[in-house]
Amino acid sequence: MASKDCPQCGGTGWKAVEVDGIRRVTRCDCHEAERAELLLKQARIPPRYEHCALENFDVRKNRDTGQANPSLAAAKIYAQRFVEDYPTDFGLLFVGPTGVGKTHLAVAVLRELMLQKGVECLFYDFHDLLKAIRDSYNPVSQTSELSVLQPVLDVEVLLLDELAASNPSDWVKDTLQHIINSRYNHKKVTLITTTLPFGDASRRREVRAPSGDTVPDVEFSLHQLGVTLRSRLYEMCKLVEMNSDDYRKAIKQAGYKFHVE
Repeated sequence: MASKDCPQCGGTGWKAVEVDGIRRVTRCDCHEAERAELLLKQARIPPRYEHCALENFDVRKNRDTGQANPSLAAAKIYAQRFVEDYPTDFGLLFVGPTGVGKTHLAVAVLRELMLQKGVECLFYDFHDLLKAIRDSYNPVSQTSELSVLQPVLDVEVLLLDELAASNPSDWVKDTLQHIINSRYNHKKVTLITTTLPFGDASRRREVRAPSGDTVPDVEFSLHQLGVTLRSRLYEMCKLVEMNSDDYRKAIKQAGYKFHVE
């Protein structure tokens, strides 16, 4: 929708341009700006993450060496290149402990795609999506309302935040497989963030982050989703591993101060 007060197009959404001496019309900038704002409103990005952008992603430095965290720096570069190269035939799978900035980067990618390229995107917390599907279940027809699931299947770029992978129930695995398979078959791009919690501690490989926290074993965790789904995720998404201290604990907590302090 064009701006009624736009001086370039007068509210028509089209402006006159001259190319090689020939007068033509093209979409006005106000039309693109209005579309970007509409896409942002429809994307369901929670208020907590509305500020997230590539420019304000914090590539934290090692306390001892003063060097930028290599995994965070690489993750930011992958996100930037993904936006630059879009459209692509693959998505991104952000993996790492809680608080390293996975959701920040994933939302930043969505924002850039909507603002720069006018791509329709949708954010869904995985747990909220499962709840919405359960709540829409019709016991008579034994089906869930398509109004909940269909946008998830159809949107050009989907972000599934906080994908659960620790001992999932059969219903969770079936639902996730339906979403992933549908998007895979229709060549839809999917972004995923996950902490990939561990299952049986005796079977996992112990890896430690600089903070001393355990880093998820990606292969073991994805195996819990089933061989087929694990293989499909690897084919659909580039793996982006992020390891660092918990930003909320290390940075945010230090910034919370009372006036009396």
